Amino acid sequence: MKKQTHFDEMISKWSFDPSALGVRLVKGKDGRDVLQMRVDMGILQLETTGRPDGELYEGHETVLDHLQQSQLEDGEKVLTEQQCMDIDREFMQYYHRRICWLRLQFYNRAVMDADHTIRLMNITESMSPDEEWTGSHEQYRPFVLFHRTQAEALGQLEEASAEEAIQAINTGLKTMNHFFEKHEAEEHFESDELVVRLIDLRESLRNEYSVGQTLNEQLADAVEREQYELAARLRDELSRRELN
Repeated sequence: MKKQTHFDEMISKWSFDPSALGVRLVKGKDGRDVLQMRVDMGILQLETTGRPDGELYEGHETVLDHLQQSQLEDGEKVLTEQQCMDIDREFMQYYHRRICWLRLQFYNRAVMDADHTIRLMNITESMSPDEEWTGSHEQYRPFVLFHRTQAEALGQLEEASAEEAIQAINTGLKTMNHFFEKHEAEEHFESDELVVRLIDLRESLRNEYSVGQTLNEQLADAVEREQYELAARLRDELSRRELN
């Protein structure tokens, strides 16, 4: 009988802590970077590019790429039962990698993986076999948007400024609000746990870094108060910043 590889030594040297997410970035045998996540009964290993499992799907890099091509060829295509299962696998794989990137503070990578999931949600919604299947996935959109907003804000804090981080949170909250409006649940928006956490993060950044109203917030106020000359000046300043 061929001797099988086991992970006893690796697992014994990396204990599982149920109170914290254990993640590390290591080198594979060929020198490539791989992510490893310690779970209750072992270790998950994820590729850092392409699909986290490193596999192709129907000749494409991801299920998303395959569905985009399918939709171009047949705009009326409806997902098969097998495709629905494959989509769920890809959702879960990208979720695991997204939380790994967040844990390691690779915020740009977390944003990229959140964007992949959002695009996959968008295309599967348009190709969904029924409303029940759509609803079972759409319920997780705010959670993905929360991760994306959090990662974008913390990335902006590292690479740009606290003001840009606050604006990233405001943009994310606006997107989340659209979701609540779409599903006629606006009354639950302000009390939603994820929304509250983002607002708390925004205000803590505002206090810690002594940031008043951002230019975008000032612009929104000026428009609401019909102070159009001020609004024009603020737009000019925003345009100037974008050029720089």
